[in-house]
Amino acid sequence: MIKQEMISLAEISRDQSGSRSALNSMPIPKMSAKKDPSAVWLSNTKISLSVLALIAISVTTPLCAQQISTRSLSLDEALEIARENNPNFLQSRNDESLSNWDVRQAYAALLPSASIGSGVSWQGPGEQQFGSLTLGDLGFGNQPSYYFSNYNIGLNYSIDWRTIKGPAQAKAQRGVTLAQIDLAEASLISTVTNAYVEILRQQEALRLAEQQLENSEFNLRLAQGQLEVGSVTPIDVGQAEVQVGRSEVTVLRTRNMLATSKMRLLQQLGLRVNEDVALSTEFTLSEPTWNLETLTNMSLDRNPTLRARRRSKEVADIGISSARSSYFPSLSISTGWSGFTREASNTDFQVVQARAQVASSVAQCVQTNNLYSRLADPLPPFDCSRFAFTDEQRQGIIDGNRAFPFNFQGSPPSVSLRLQVPIFQGLSRERNLQAARLQRDDMVQQVREQELALEADLSIGTANVQTAYESALLEERNRELADQQLTLARERYQLGAITFVELVDAQTLLAQAERDRIAAVFAYHDAVTSLEVLVGTSLRN
Repeated sequence: MIKQEMISLAEISRDQSGSRSALNSMPIPKMSAKKDPSAVWLSNTKISLSVLALIAISVTTPLCAQQISTRSLSLDEALEIARENNPNFLQSRNDESLSNWDVRQAYAALLPSASIGSGVSWQGPGEQQFGSLTLGDLGFGNQPSYYFSNYNIGLNYSIDWRTIKGPAQAKAQRGVTLAQIDLAEASLISTVTNAYVEILRQQEALRLAEQQLENSEFNLRLAQGQLEVGSVTPIDVGQAEVQVGRSEVTVLRTRNMLATSKMRLLQQLGLRVNEDVALSTEFTLSEPTWNLETLTNMSLDRNPTLRARRRSKEVADIGISSARSSYFPSLSISTGWSGFTREASNTDFQVVQARAQVASSVAQCVQTNNLYSRLADPLPPFDCSRFAFTDEQRQGIIDGNRAFPFNFQGSPPSVSLRLQVPIFQGLSRERNLQAARLQRDDMVQQVREQELALEADLSIGTANVQTAYESALLEERNRELADQQLTLARERYQLGAITFVELVDAQTLLAQAERDRIAAVFAYHDAVTSLEVLVGTSLRN
């Protein structure tokens, strides 16, 4: 009674999980016979443990499912998420902004440069030395402290052949950067697609492992039924239980590999791994109908690696022209304006100097008049009263000292023009020009090498896809034959025509055929993905 209830519970559980119901509905003959007490006790014990395990799984599975959110994800959605979140790709895409600024900088180099500057300074009181003399020796002792300020405005323009070719070279280099970004995007698409396909591969592997577990459990029930009628020994039941245990281990490992592949996909998408994904894109097995010539033309136009090398060749071409700039003259023009202020901390020193100058003028006037009076024919004397230090002069000195910091006194403007013609520079120009030419020749060979590699890889890739497609069809036929052999083996085992080992061999043959079929199908998808990388576009639609 317990055994019959266990069989019904197992069948209900497998039907709820979406597994095959054919195995559960397959009739197993039950015949009355004397039972081995030890075998019955062992069987009942295992059934009880299985019931408890089934109840525990049915209770804990919903709880685990509530903790991890599941999101539906198509391949196109995965690629779009990866473009927006993958750290490595975002680093490559940031180079585009820098290359745009390089182009702007190259154009800005054709414009004149301007600069403006200003400054202030202070000089303490005391005597200054001029060679072996000081201001005191010259009659200018007790100098006060001074405040100085100045400004300058400069305008410079330089032009040569390298500067003229700068924008073209910057644009070509930007093209290289954009091609490298396309190459990084192609690599990202390939990586995400492979990770997506890997999840599908592990899902098929899990389905196969669960199917093998069902087959092992059915064989166990079959062996137990044969044991009840005395057709087999307990050894067959033990072997069947071992097969069930091995199948459970396979299911456990396959589930772990599936979880790992999902985490790897989320990693490539730039997302956290605390969520589950349900893939919605189906990869069908379809006969390849592509034309090799068409694929070759597409790859020569779209292959990111080839495009990057062609862009590099354009940069090398401009590099030769830039290297010739050392033979051409360069022109530079500069002009500038400046001004300064100087203000003493006090004007007593300047007032004393002004008074001394007035006194000196009066003394010189008096002496001149004295000389004029001693002449045989005296000349009219000068009016020495006109030399006098007035308050207006004192106030003028004070007002004139008030210059710091913005009452500038302008300096004379200046303009300079310079033309430089290179004559001999130690063969460095010739060496640099030759190096630029060799670099261009290297890039030409690299482009040719990539074109030849594309033609060879495309021929190999299309052959691999065709071979994988035909292999998948053959493996599907092999699986159907192995499935028929397993059905026949079960019928013969029920009749006692073969041993349990032969039944297990038939099941193993079906499992291997299933694994080979899955491997062949996903080998086809891997080959298509590799071909898409070469062509530079999707081929699945």
